[in-house]
Order: sequence, then structure tokens, then C-alpha cells
Amino acid sequence: MPQTNPLIDAVAAPPIPAARGWAAAYDGRFGPLIDLSQAVPGTPPHGELLSRMAGMANSAEGARYGAIQGDLELRQALAAEVAARYAGDVTGSDIAITAGCNQAFVSTVIALAPAGSAVVLPAPWYFNHKMTLDMLGIEARALELGAEDGFVPDPARLELLIDANVRAIVLVTPNNPTGAVYPPGVLAAAMEIARRRDLWLIVDETYRDFLDPAAAPHDLFTQADWRDRLIHLYSFSKSYCIPGHRLGAVIAGPRAIEALVKVQDSVQISAPRTAQRPVAWAITALTSWRDDNRREIEVRAAEFSAAMQAFPGWRIDAIGAYFAYVRHPFLALDGATVARRLAAEAGILVLPGSYFGPGQTHHLRFAFANAERAAIAAIPGRLAAWQAAPQG
Repeated sequence: MPQTNPLIDAVAAPPIPAARGWAAAYDGRFGPLIDLSQAVPGTPPHGELLSRMAGMANSAEGARYGAIQGDLELRQALAAEVAARYAGDVTGSDIAITAGCNQAFVSTVIALAPAGSAVVLPAPWYFNHKMTLDMLGIEARALELGAEDGFVPDPARLELLIDANVRAIVLVTPNNPTGAVYPPGVLAAAMEIARRRDLWLIVDETYRDFLDPAAAPHDLFTQADWRDRLIHLYSFSKSYCIPGHRLGAVIAGPRAIEALVKVQDSVQISAPRTAQRPVAWAITALTSWRDDNRREIEVRAAEFSAAMQAFPGWRIDAIGAYFAYVRHPFLALDGATVARRLAAEAGILVLPGSYFGPGQTHHLRFAFANAERAAIAAIPGRLAAWQAAPQG
């Protein structure tokens, strides 16, 4: 039988479907499953956005190929928003629209880093980032982060990892899986390291719209040479509650965009058309709606934190945007065992820290933004009943 790519063979199966298999054993004794496994918007898209997408899907224009770099209307609208929020110089030509932020990362890495090179990746890492590097034969050089630092990178430790084989530094803020938000000074220091060591700095800001809009997340776009080394990744999925329409973006200078477009043309040609023009409208028209969603997520974060205070053995080590990274008290058990039993016996589906890299076995990721407030309020009762039950 012909062989498959050994690099692909060595990559673990997609984690979320595997975890959801655990829920099949839950008998419903505590009520419906509380699914906190995947970052899924907890509210539906705005009605007018849906209507506009339906109109685009029902048009001849929506069925045609679009520009490889993305519809100009959307690129210009996003550029204007980013320029205003970050007080920086960003134009539509600096943007490429992709089929989701995962594709933005894959295409970026293919464009920038050859097989056999290395990319610095914060650990715990977003598992799809690690999977991508493994598939491409690129070393994921782990920048290990810990609860004692709030899972925020130390620039000095970051620089110690860099040698001639490293092509890029990846930072994710707000972070997945921890929720940690990196201070602007940390990002500025990473940019200076990238400048000094002649590297690309890839900053995944999928969840930036769940930060306070009054303050810029960083000042990197104000730096005169940002186009020479900064790659900003963004997702429309969470902000506009449209993950199924697969829409993301890369913001970078002409050299990186030119390389990225070659990859895009070979993989996707153009991002899906149905949502591009409607989202261009939504960027300005739905600002208040997005702010309302952000505030709701902040409430859910506060309510999740309050709910977990009833269980001092369960320690929230980081929380922000969509995620809480929680240290469980069963230190004799690995996180996968705890997560599997929570799903099967308590009807709470979370992901174990082991999905996010080595040394994470005592942590679980709770994607609390998925859950309605009533579901969050039910978590303490379920945990109490589960912990009181005989443990087999």
C-alpha cells in the first residue's frame, strides 16, 4: 500500500473531536452537557449581517472568484479600523483576507519558514499552531511559560532561544489556551528582538476585540519599520459570530504579502465571498453590537471566576477573552483523565492541558465564553456532586 506523508502521520488527531467523544458516556444525570471545549461564539450573528450574507450568497457575484488578496472593500474597512485603534499606519494593501485565522497562520508559516528551520512558539501553545509546524517539518522551539509569570513571556528568556535556525517568533495575545493578555511592553520588547536578530514577529490577535477598546493592545503599528518584520493575524469569526464562514486576515508589509499571495493562490485562491462584503459593512455598522458582546463575555468571565471560588483546590492561573486556564487539584492524575471523567461523570466538557504541550498535565482549559450564564452558574453544583461521589 502506498505510504502517506510521515510528517502528517506523526501528528496527533485533531484534539476537539477526540475530547467530544468522552461526552458520549455522559448519561445526562445533571442536565444537558456543558460544552466548554471549543471557542465558539455564545451568541448568534447580528440579524442584518445574516441578511446581507444571505443576499450575497444568492448573487452571481458571490459565486465568482474574488481577488486572491481579498475583496478591496473589506481590506480597506479593516485597515481603517486597525489604523484607528492602534494609531498606526495601515492600508488595504497591507492586508490579505484568508479562510479563517488558522489558514492565515498556515499560509504565513509556509511563506516565511522553510522545512528544517525553527519557529519560537509560546508553551502552552495553541495546538493547531504546533500541528502546522510539525506537518511542515519546522521545529517548534518552545518558549515555556508558567503560572508564576501569569503565562506572559519573558523577553530575556525569549532571546536565549534564538539561533541561526530560527526564522520567526510567534506570540498569541489574548492567549489561547491561557487567556493571558501580553502587556504592550512585552510585545515592544519582542519586536526589538526581532529587529535586532532579523526575524519575523508573528502576533496572533484572534481575540483582540474582547479587550477594552479604549486602549491600543500595543504600539507596533506606530513603528516606522513595522512592515519589515511584523505579521498580525486576525479572525472575524469570534467578533462577528461567524466561525462557519471562515474569514480571517493577515496584516503585513509588501514582501510578506507577496509571498503569502502565492501560497493563497495554491491553496484557496480567494477566501469565501459570502461574508466579505457584509463584514466590510459590519466593521463600522455593528460597533455597538460588538461592544455589547464583549461586555457579555466580561460578565461571563467574572461569573466563572466567582463560581470557581467555591472550590479552592481548583485554581484559576490565567483568564481572559474566551478562556480560563485552571489548575485542577487531582495531582496524582493526568489532565486527560480528569477531563475525560468530568465529561463522562459530570457533563462538563473541557480540554486537558496536555493538548497544549508538555508539562501541562495539571491544567484544564475552560472555554467559558461558549456558555450561557445559567450553565456557568450550574458548574459549582456539578463539581460538588462529582467530587462527593465515590471515585473509582
